[in-house]
Amino acid sequence: MKPEIVPEEEEDGTYSVHCPALKGCHSQGNTKKEAIRNIREAIELYLKAVNKRT
Repeated sequence: MKPEIVPEEEEDGTYSVHCPALKGCHSQGNTKKEAIRNIREAIELYLKAVNKRT
């Protein structure tokens, strides 16, 4: 599974990014590349947490 991610440039030039398929899974970064790297890590941690609950 490769979930969709949505990066958005903020007014200050940084980026926020979220994964619509995973409610509450958000991250940010100083650059788009950093934000994408951060959301990938957040997705991984999110999925690990969900798997521990099941």
